[in-house]
Amino acid sequence: MKLLLKNGHVVSSFNKLEGDMDILIEDNVIKKVAKGIRNKADKIIDCTGLAVLPGLCDMHVHFRDPGQTHKEDIITGSEAAAAGGVTAVACMPNTSPAVDNPETVKYIIEKAKNAKIKVYPVGAITKGLNGEELCDFKALKAAGCVAVSDDGRPVKNAHTMGRAMIDAHYAGLRVISHCEDLDIIRGGIINAGIVSMELGVKGMSRTSENIITGREIQLANDLEVPIHIAHVSTKEVVELLRFATKRGVMVTSETAPHYFTLTEDRLLTRDADYRMNPPLRTEEDVKAISSAVIDGTIDCIVTDHAPHTAEEKADFLKAPNGVVGLETSLAATLTKFYHTGRMPLMKIVRMMCETPRLILGIEGGLIESGAVADIAVVDLDKEWVVEPEKLHSKSKNTCFKGMMFKGKTKYTIVNGNVVYEDDYE
Repeated sequence: MKLLLKNGHVVSSFNKLEGDMDILIEDNVIKKVAKGIRNKADKIIDCTGLAVLPGLCDMHVHFRDPGQTHKEDIITGSEAAAAGGVTAVACMPNTSPAVDNPETVKYIIEKAKNAKIKVYPVGAITKGLNGEELCDFKALKAAGCVAVSDDGRPVKNAHTMGRAMIDAHYAGLRVISHCEDLDIIRGGIINAGIVSMELGVKGMSRTSENIITGREIQLANDLEVPIHIAHVSTKEVVELLRFATKRGVMVTSETAPHYFTLTEDRLLTRDADYRMNPPLRTEEDVKAISSAVIDGTIDCIVTDHAPHTAEEKADFLKAPNGVVGLETSLAATLTKFYHTGRMPLMKIVRMMCETPRLILGIEGGLIESGAVADIAVVDLDKEWVVEPEKLHSKSKNTCFKGMMFKGKTKYTIVNGNVVYEDDYE
């Protein structure tokens, strides 16, 4: 099948390509990128006035499959991803059972064959995510894992974490660290501060995130192996990352749109849809995270897409942490940075399409002849209000409900096939 995208504004950061041009796709590969392509195609899409980007890669999602498919599954999660212009995701291993063995990895890969996008498993660091016995990283890699993490909880013992970083590195896998000291958190549910005091609920001290991040950076420095820091939310972690990167420590990091968009004040409504881990923090933290995204201290923008049912989120004090985000991440980022003139589209493409793939070592992330045809066609100027009931995710727990964003995915193309066309009116 031949697909021709006409007159789109193409932006591809890896090869520094930007301009109005056509893209000819044959089967699953980009055959030609040029102005005025004249070629008979089975389907022609007029992209006049639209941005044509490499498909996004979200390296931090929870599809709850296996074991918690009442919240989300690989198929519904992939539909949500496609609606957000995301063509590849890395699924975290805190499923039931955990992704700590090749059999569970193979289950995910097999089920993902029917998904709209590319789904890459992340294996567990420790068996059962218990922080003790390391998994067989070589076996996980051979089965198809692209990274390892105990996301949802930290590896408490520093010696165990150091061994994991070394073993994973030599197995060809990046360690993704959930930075949280549970001895400090001790049951906190929102950021420890003015809002937690006003609500009379136990807070989650920022020191918890700061301490474990510092530990991981020190381990990476001393052991001379890489580490990836998940969901950065505090200004102190930003400073730690700046300090480390200037000194050549092999550390990469990510944040999510809610950490550069929302503050803890949202919790004053006692709405658990604003509860996630790490929690929403202060205006100072939002400013620090925003600056770190702009200056490149933080490498990637992800979602930490974490679906929970309305019933589970109903009780503010007992609700599980987490929010969905695959369908809003690009729009939130464009609204915050691109439409305010704080970041060019090329840099957003690098952070959301290219760098996550480089960290994970997976294909895609650029538009050029010979590249895999994974593409997001985006209307940068479309304004829309986030209505939870219209989201494609099985769960609707978005922290952006009722907010207006500017920028919406029009088409998502995976392996040369249109897997999503905007139906959000």
